[in-house]
Amino acid sequence: MYKSAMLEINSLDAFKAWMENGARPAAALQGIDLRDCSEDLKRTDFTGSIFLSCILSPRGAKAVFRSGGLIIPDSPKFRFPAHRSELYSVEELFNGYDHSHLDGYKSSYDYAVYMEYMRDGAVMNVPLDTDLYRHLHDHSITNALHDILRGRKVVAMMGGHGLERASGVYRSIARLSRELTRKGFLMASGGGPGAMEATHLGAYFAARPESDLDTALDMLSPRPDGGMPEKEYKDPDWLHRAMSVRERFPIGPKDKDACMSIGIPTWFYGHEPPAPFATHIAKYFANSIREDGLLLIAHYGVIFAPGSAGTRQEIFQDAAQNHYRSAGFPSPMVFFGKDYWTGKSDHRYSFPVWQLVTETAGAHYRPLMHLTDDESEIITIIQDFAPPQS
Repeated sequence: MYKSAMLEINSLDAFKAWMENGARPAAALQGIDLRDCSEDLKRTDFTGSIFLSCILSPRGAKAVFRSGGLIIPDSPKFRFPAHRSELYSVEELFNGYDHSHLDGYKSSYDYAVYMEYMRDGAVMNVPLDTDLYRHLHDHSITNALHDILRGRKVVAMMGGHGLERASGVYRSIARLSRELTRKGFLMASGGGPGAMEATHLGAYFAARPESDLDTALDMLSPRPDGGMPEKEYKDPDWLHRAMSVRERFPIGPKDKDACMSIGIPTWFYGHEPPAPFATHIAKYFANSIREDGLLLIAHYGVIFAPGSAGTRQEIFQDAAQNHYRSAGFPSPMVFFGKDYWTGKSDHRYSFPVWQLVTETAGAHYRPLMHLTDDESEIITIIQDFAPPQS
């Protein structure tokens, strides 16, 4: 699934090694500053090669073009690049964020791209060049995501953005995610607030004792007076609390892999800041590509925590993928919260989804559907699942 037929070159050293190869295959060169390589570029045939978001001198660009290479540069019209060779980091997306001001997020790169997105048209009536560059960007994010997933056992957590940090379910998700990360699974989510943030918080503390996670939860939980129910991400200090936790508990270099998680948010919901505890962020413009792709990479199962319309949509998307074996085989669907998913909870978004989805499930994946309130049972379900060898 993650194989690429074209050589990818992401660094100047790799470019130089490629140039020294006599039988040079066509390649995709990604985000490299080649301004000092103009003479080399003049002596080479680049037929079939693509230069994505590379920086070229006028002479170098002319040489590439004349020899049959394709150049797709960044556009000065947009803040975002046409192509990225790596996923985003929290530091990149929150670049410019000012911790000393409650509106500090609005100074960040992420918010600036969101405002540009809204200005140029979120979905309808998008100018052709804008639409093209967004698709190029999203294509590169998918490519970078697949590169990083090789050999990883991915589990996705779905759930509502309205889940508050002080709730028992938020704490349960964080504990679950921490334990699954410690057992070698890579946790992924939609990369936003609520249940999604709890997923990355748990993974973030995978290399630390559980008491440190408890301290972090205590730091995150207090809300200012007048906070709107189920809209904690609108609290003026929502991001400040998270950044304070990151500052108190930084991830050391040796623990980066042990605490890894991937958030997959979208600028379609850009009014919500991305989860600040994810170590890698695959941020998309196209929500449909992001949502379907997130479910598709979760080869070791999807856990559905309480959520509203978006989570219900993801349940049926995942069921369709299992039905058609979109990943080659079906994988577990774990419903976390018996009363919530059977419509017995008094929460306004509680509906009998479990009954409907199990009654309409195909026989080949119905045994992989589970309803539970038990964190340890969920861990056992995920651990016991063995995807067929491709």
